[in-house]
Amino acid sequence: MSDLAFDYAPVGLAVLDRRIITRCNLQFAATFGGTAGDYTGMLVAELYPSQEDYNRIGAVLQQPEAQSGSYNDERIMRRRSGELFWCRVRGRSVTPHAPFQVGIWSFADISEDRPVVSLTPREREVAILTCKGLSAKEIGKQLELSYRTVESHRAHLLQKFEARKLPELVAKLTGMPL
Repeated sequence: MSDLAFDYAPVGLAVLDRRIITRCNLQFAATFGGTAGDYTGMLVAELYPSQEDYNRIGAVLQQPEAQSGSYNDERIMRRRSGELFWCRVRGRSVTPHAPFQVGIWSFADISEDRPVVSLTPREREVAILTCKGLSAKEIGKQLELSYRTVESHRAHLLQKFEARKLPELVAKLTGMPL
C-alpha cells in the first residue's frame, strides 16, 4: 500500500541519495517529462536551470538554519525538454546532520500562477528575499551587497515583471492575485 501511495501521489515525489534520484513517482515524471524510470540514477542538478542554481541551493542546505531537516522554497526548475518552469519544492532529510545523504522531496508545478522571466542568480536571490519581506538594507546585509545595489536589482525586477511598485512585484513573484 505504501508503494501505491508514493507512486500515485498527486504531487511529484523523489527520493534522493547524495543528490541523486533513486526513485520518483508518476507525477514527478509527468511534471519533468518522460517516465519514472528515466530519472533513476540521475543527478538532480540536471533539473536545475544552471549549475550556479544547483550550487546555490546546495550551499543553502549546508547553512545551520537548514539543519532542521526540512526545507522548502519556490524556484525555477528545468524540464527534460529544456523548458523552464516555476516549482514549489519541499524536502525532508532522513539524516538532518547530513542533509544530502537521504531525503524525500516534493515538486509541484506552479507555473500557471507565475510567468517565467529570465533572471540572473543575484536577481533571483533578491527576488526571493524581497518576497520574504526583507528591506533593501536587510537583503544587502544578508547578501553582502550595498542597499543601493539591492535597489538596482529590484529596479531590474520591476522592469522585467512589468510592475509599477514593490507590492505589485511581490504579488507577481508570489503568484498572488493583484
